[in-house]
Amino acid sequence: VNANPAQDLVNQIPPVEVMGRIVSCDGGGGALGHPKIFINLDNPEPQRCTYCGIRYVQKPHH
Repeated sequence: VNANPAQDLVNQIPPVEVMGRIVSCDGGGGALGHPKIFINLDNPEPQRCTYCGIRYVQKPHH
């Protein structure tokens, strides 16, 4: 039995930094992906994809 639940493993991945206010996630595409969703990044905290759990955050502006 795996001692690390899947969500714990996903939480070990640092949030993906993106330039825009909105990001789309499809779980990697193809047969292994999930339906494409759009995630609003106006909140300064990392936002999680509701399908795969990958977290996204808006890159700080310089």
